[in-house]
Amino acid sequence: LAGWLLVASGIVIAAVAAGAFKRVGTGIVPFDPATALVTGGLYRYTRNPIYLGMVLLLVGVAIALGSLGAWLPIPAFVWIIQAWFIVGEERFLEQTFGESYVAYKRGVRRWL
Repeated sequence: LAGWLLVASGIVIAAVAAGAFKRVGTGIVPFDPATALVTGGLYRYTRNPIYLGMVLLLVGVAIALGSLGAWLPIPAFVWIIQAWFIVGEERFLEQTFGESYVAYKRGVRRWL
């Protein structure tokens, strides 16, 4: 049951975070042009709530399955998201929004 609660929580977190992008009319696809800097809602607590939701979903599935093998892809997923997406996205956002994004980065953690 705990695993499925984490799966549901991950889906809700990712959906709410994606909805924040939609409300301000900015792109959600990585590296699409950003037209607005989203800093409210879940983005007050983590700079990457969509990715955090994805990780919670994976952890929930691993717990629900009760298998050690289900845990194996999670560190690789986190590393890929961090190295291939987050680092580039943060560089892009810093170029696009300048000091506003730098100040946001100083005040909000990347994950939690």
